Amino acid sequence: MADEQPGLFGELNPPPAIIPSAPPYKSGTPFLPGLKAGEGYPDIKDCQELQAMARGCQRCILRSTCRQVVFGTGSLECGIMFVGEGPGKDEDEQGVPFVGRAGQLLDKILTAAEFDRPEVYITNVVKCRPPGNRLPNPDEVKACRVYLEAQIRLLQPRLIVCLGSAATQAIIDPKARISQVRGRWFARAGIRIMATYHPAALLRNPDYKRPVWEDFKLIRDEYRGTGGQSSAKE
Repeated sequence: MADEQPGLFGELNPPPAIIPSAPPYKSGTPFLPGLKAGEGYPDIKDCQELQAMARGCQRCILRSTCRQVVFGTGSLECGIMFVGEGPGKDEDEQGVPFVGRAGQLLDKILTAAEFDRPEVYITNVVKCRPPGNRLPNPDEVKACRVYLEAQIRLLQPRLIVCLGSAATQAIIDPKARISQVRGRWFARAGIRIMATYHPAALLRNPDYKRPVWEDFKLIRDEYRGTGGQSSAKE
């Protein structure tokens, strides 16, 4: 994951200036840091085709150690994408991201923030379960990020929410520390990005619940402000 690459936003302190908004991918420049032009399957026309390609992927060893590819779920037209780290045991069994304990907590957070889960899009940085539910290693992230790049290009969300360190470093900056960047808006190619703690971290440390709730209130308000529709009646 090109850890030696200088931070895309310097030291991430003070908060960076917003990158000028422009329609993503028009210039052929990849969205994710570290990718080269032409990576991310730019010729793929829809998510079904991309998902079929991911199911046959052998780019890293994870496919040989898991049961199935956990690609993504939710609305393709919602305007907001939540990106976690990688599937766990329950996700590998069901083929759906965020269905275990962390996923159930995410559902509660989404409901509290007035999102309906079927109306948002949820995926992970890596699509195959790392053994023992460990974090994906940099080589695995590097191998799999072409699918995430293509997902972002196809969905063209207005907002991306990074759940956890792996997603934060894959999307915002390879050197980002989630404790330093969470709750702050970044932007690239017209897409606004925020990082927050992974729901699994809240299960281990309840002290994270308050900052995550503060982050989700900002996410909810930004989603409404950019034209997204909340399921809750005012």
